[in-house]
Amino acid sequence: MTRPGFAFSTRFKVRYAEIDGQRVVFNSRYLEYADVADTEYWEWTGIAEVLGKAWLETEFHVRRCSVDYLRPLVWGDTIVASVRIERLGTSSITKKFELANQRGELCTEVEMVSVNVHLPTGKPIPIEGEVRQFLEALLAAQPDRVA
Repeated sequence: MTRPGFAFSTRFKVRYAEIDGQRVVFNSRYLEYADVADTEYWEWTGIAEVLGKAWLETEFHVRRCSVDYLRPLVWGDTIVASVRIERLGTSSITKKFELANQRGELCTEVEMVSVNVHLPTGKPIPIEGEVRQFLEALLAAQPDRVA
């Protein structure tokens, strides 16, 4: 079930290799979970099929992440990872991830800021043209955020 304020979510299980001796997920794994959800989010949007080369030539690098650990995920949990775009800047995109367990308990919130970069120089460049239009449409189509 998708969490309120989100149009997309994906599910996956906590694996044995992701836990410590107390069967709690290692802190670093939460960012890996966000990365998995991010990849599946972009696939769900269909952006690669719609934009083709324009999307493939767009390169986002993570600039900043913040992780708020609210309660642990543990071995055997099914993670419900929800993703939405929070903000679209000139050269950046901010996404929010909520990681909940199968009981619907919110366990972790992740905010990720990614910057569109020019690969040869590594410098930020504006998000323009059809990529910006697609991202703006995604942002506009999202359900209302829950306060």
